[in-house]
Amino acid sequence: MVYFFTGATGFIGKRLVRKVLARKGSVVYFLVRDDAPEKLAPLYEYWGVGRERAIPVKGDIGLPGLGIKLADQRRIAGKVDHVFHLAAIYDLKADEASQIRINVQGTRNLVQFAQQIKAGCVHHMSSIAAAGLYDGLFREDMFTQARKLDHPYFSTKHASEMIVRKECKVPRRIYRPGLVVGDSRTGEMDKIDGPYYFFKLIQKLRHALPQWMPTIGVEGGRINIVPVDFVVDAVDHIAHQPGLDGKCFHIVDPEPMRVGDVLQTFAKAAHAPTMSIRINAGLLGFIPGPVMKGLLSITPVKRLRDVMMKELELPDDVLQFINYPTRFDCRQTLAALKGSGIECPRLETYAWVVWDYWERHLDPELFIDRTLKGAVGGKVVLITGGSSGIGLAAAHKMAEAGAITVICGRDEAKLAEAAAEVRKATGRDLVTFAVDLADLQDCDRMCQWIIEAHGGVDVLINNAGRSIRRSIESSFDSFHDVERTLQLNYLGAVRITMGLMPAMMARKAGHIVNISSIGVLTNAPRFSAYVASKAALDAWTRCAASEFADMGITFTTINMPLVRTPMIAPTKLYNNVPTLSPEEAADLIAQAVVYKPVRIATRLGIAGQALHALFPKAMQVVMNTAFRMFHDSGAAQGRKGKRDGALPLNADQIAMQQLMRGIHF
Repeated sequence: MVYFFTGATGFIGKRLVRKVLARKGSVVYFLVRDDAPEKLAPLYEYWGVGRERAIPVKGDIGLPGLGIKLADQRRIAGKVDHVFHLAAIYDLKADEASQIRINVQGTRNLVQFAQQIKAGCVHHMSSIAAAGLYDGLFREDMFTQARKLDHPYFSTKHASEMIVRKECKVPRRIYRPGLVVGDSRTGEMDKIDGPYYFFKLIQKLRHALPQWMPTIGVEGGRINIVPVDFVVDAVDHIAHQPGLDGKCFHIVDPEPMRVGDVLQTFAKAAHAPTMSIRINAGLLGFIPGPVMKGLLSITPVKRLRDVMMKELELPDDVLQFINYPTRFDCRQTLAALKGSGIECPRLETYAWVVWDYWERHLDPELFIDRTLKGAVGGKVVLITGGSSGIGLAAAHKMAEAGAITVICGRDEAKLAEAAAEVRKATGRDLVTFAVDLADLQDCDRMCQWIIEAHGGVDVLINNAGRSIRRSIESSFDSFHDVERTLQLNYLGAVRITMGLMPAMMARKAGHIVNISSIGVLTNAPRFSAYVASKAALDAWTRCAASEFADMGITFTTINMPLVRTPMIAPTKLYNNVPTLSPEEAADLIAQAVVYKPVRIATRLGIAGQALHALFPKAMQVVMNTAFRMFHDSGAAQGRKGKRDGALPLNADQIAMQQLMRGIHF
């Protein structure tokens, strides 16, 4: 048999071509816009044949006569037994003009071409979208009953099928597949569509929550999902059965699943939390359409919706299909497939294959440069307190990634040593600047210098800080410690940030990373001055992030757990306490720079914050117990010469240390 294909290079098309080429003696002509051998080589390899059996015909679906030369038309006239029309746009995100050109005008051009070459039969690949949003059971013999076709995808698929029904003068068969997903055996898919739009949400839930935690999902209408291999096998079989001309076939799952069950199935396949509680999306139906439209048009609501849709990478119109109202009868299809062994597999049997292929090959994250080099290469990064500890470890990473790395601190000698260390380790130079960040005028001096020398900074890491471990009772005569801590940790950081932000505003780009403390989340006793200064910075950052959210300037707060740095060295009690290394802390900073989250915190820190909010009295008792278990240092109590940790730790103290890993106490 001789075949002519449009859309032979597409996801369904190339598989159907391979299927018909497996028939003995078959020859396929296929429409292409570019017949260059190097472009077609992968297709021939996939099909397992050469140009003698798969013959390219140069043309364009959007042109009259498919843009095929008359000589090429004459060459195949009267020879073609089957014309398969698969060229179409199957994408909710596509613009209306493109869909009209390809789906509607392209189909009209194909029908006219099939009549010109006197084809034996036209096989039109329509879609269940041709039914629009019909409320109820849509049979295979129904067409004009379609409703709510205002979406361009629905309207163009309906219009293209109408052209085949009314204008095609040769025998024809129409196929309406459901939502086509990847191969049930390999998971292979070419694009994100249909249920794939919700995979990113499932993935985010998996990353955020343990698998055993129940979550709230949504219940909606029945969504008809079919794997591509079933569609290809069914169409190939039906197309070659006698006596079926003029009929339409629903290539669908006879027992479609509800939206909630589909999401649950893919959540299980992804090892994500199960959506045990489901809200029926139909409940929103009681809100009148004009009222809902009015609510969504309010600027704050609209912006919030847009941000959420962008974050989850969902197309604007996808939510209206949650309550999909249409079910599809497929008795003609089942009758045509009877005895063939071809049937739609259950989603739960192949969902894991589809998920695995998406995560390995289609996840948008795979195509974004998430390396530190991609984030800071060639950019100016300022790290305050960069001469030692966390700051120096971060400077190593930024310099190695190709950033113009600027570190500042009070001691010029230590800055020089840090620069020499980084040069030896990475072969890259640091820019150093001596400044006292507790002196606001000195902060202004550094901001002016860095703007003149480098035009500002792309990334600011507010790392410099002062910590004091002393109970309030031991601080009654040391109020200056509170002032000094606040001056550096809060006022200095804010002064630097405000000094550098105008240049960021001018570029509409910039990222600020503030090193805060897990103590802000857990309200660690004995660190009231330190925690208060960091809490002030956190609060200022939240306000600033809200003000600059639409200006390209982003903020990340890192609620850093205890890190083994020179800052905690005087407290000998911490010698045997589980802590992060400066390099591990620098990894968190790199994560902040690359991904730009609002906050980075340990699970223990988040749990502490949640428990303080839910059970404040109980948490006061817990933290007071921890406070009484450990003593102030000798210096904090005014006892000079007394060493911290001179007394051995008892079992309770050791247990508390392990339970509160990374928390200051």
